[in-house]
Amino acid sequence: MTTTVLPRVNYLNVRTTVASWMLTKDHKRIGVMYLVVVALAFFLGSIMAAGVRIELTTPQGDFVSADTYNRMFTMHAVFMVFFVLIPVVPAILGNFAMPLMIGAKDVAFPTLNLMSWYIFVIGFLFTVAAMVLGGVDTGWTFYTPYSSNASTSNVLLAGLGIFITGFSSILTGLNFMVTIHRMRAPGMTWFRLPLFVWAIYATSLVMILGTPVVAITLFMVVLERAFGFGIFDPRLGGDPVLFQHLFWFYSHPAVYIMILPPMGVISEVIACFSRKNVFGYSFVAFSSLAIAVFGFLVWAHHLFVSGISPYSAMIFSFLSFAVAIPSAVKTFNWTATLYKGAIWWRAPIMWVFGFLGLFLVGGLTGLFLASLGLDVHLHDTYFVVAHFHYIMVGGAIMGFFAGLHYWWPKMTGRMYSNSMAMLAALLVFVGFNLTFFPQFILGYLGMPRRYHVYPEEFQVLNVLSSAGASILAVGYTLIALYLVYSLFRGEEAGANPWLATGLEWKTESPPSPHNFPETPIVNEGAYEYSKREIKVA
Repeated sequence: MTTTVLPRVNYLNVRTTVASWMLTKDHKRIGVMYLVVVALAFFLGSIMAAGVRIELTTPQGDFVSADTYNRMFTMHAVFMVFFVLIPVVPAILGNFAMPLMIGAKDVAFPTLNLMSWYIFVIGFLFTVAAMVLGGVDTGWTFYTPYSSNASTSNVLLAGLGIFITGFSSILTGLNFMVTIHRMRAPGMTWFRLPLFVWAIYATSLVMILGTPVVAITLFMVVLERAFGFGIFDPRLGGDPVLFQHLFWFYSHPAVYIMILPPMGVISEVIACFSRKNVFGYSFVAFSSLAIAVFGFLVWAHHLFVSGISPYSAMIFSFLSFAVAIPSAVKTFNWTATLYKGAIWWRAPIMWVFGFLGLFLVGGLTGLFLASLGLDVHLHDTYFVVAHFHYIMVGGAIMGFFAGLHYWWPKMTGRMYSNSMAMLAALLVFVGFNLTFFPQFILGYLGMPRRYHVYPEEFQVLNVLSSAGASILAVGYTLIALYLVYSLFRGEEAGANPWLATGLEWKTESPPSPHNFPETPIVNEGAYEYSKREIKVA
């Protein structure tokens, strides 16, 4: 007589119908659903980027027309900024891991969480429709009067898509803040919170306060375009610089929506794989809040060449330098944590080292652009493109992959190939530097961004950049292949394959639908690697 062993019930197999996923209120499933949509947006944005790099391999505009090129780089940036970089860590890893890390059974408002995902998908579909119908040619910043006049570009559809998606960010931020305030496990005081949770909290603050500004700004563009209201278009009595102020008041803090959560991921991974408590925990925690607050005070460094007062420009230049201080605090404290640590060479820590190298270059070159004199020379050149990508892709995406590789065994219950993951980290790091470092040189030499025709003396550096993009594509493709393979053939991970100390590692892998069988009781902080600090009641 044979005995059938039933599989353990977890959040993935408790119900397997399509309806059970589409109507789920489980924060873990919603995080997985965000992963699917963000991966699709990343694919579409990458296709647009490939078209841009193919065009730029030769000085002549011989691959696509100037108008098509404008639409390609615009749609690349729209997908990547609004549907990948902003939601990638908060919506995916934040949704999945944050409630587990504080000992909660779910987020505070599960139904609102599901609604946030549907709003995100609706906004994404509007933007995809804009792409299918011909795309947008204004640049991702939607500067007026480009975006507000009656051109044939699909600004209305894309603007509505981003406007709708903004509500998803606001609701997600509200949900996370209430969850962190009200649903922490007994004993989980503020200064026992994991640093990833501090980063999510600071990010939620920016989401709630900043997103309404860009939403109403884009809505005003739609009104001006559709009904001829004179808000931004000077022909109608409007002021295009007003649009820049409103747009960047959100969009520079949005940089911190993109980068703060990956910074939280870096703290978790460094602590785990160096087997040390995070150096200067309280300084790292408060630096997240400082970045969020300072982020609202530096928007006008994007307007140094737009005719603003030289006195206000000096103030914004000073504040832009000041915002580097809390970022430097994090970087130095991470370095101090790694110092004399027992480094365990696994894939997540490789992504961390990639993050540190790229974020350092991106942050330092940001100081160039915050300098009034240099910014006049470098504004609207490829130097800005390189800086932006070093921060956003080199920082946010490297940080996301560090977190994805760290929590993948918890999400799926399966291990991936460590050797393949380390190879992918190397390919992405090398490909990224080959793609974007030449653009610093191009920008300093004077090549403007968004041009599809350029002088022949810039061709070698552009060819290097396009070659790097192909290596980058191989690295990203490899990640998708071995992660999907691990779902079917990966070895079982066990509850805590990394021997980490966070609450999320006290559950089975994958976790049960309700996270914890009993409410956990927390007796020590998140990074006590010298003792077992967490007991389950």
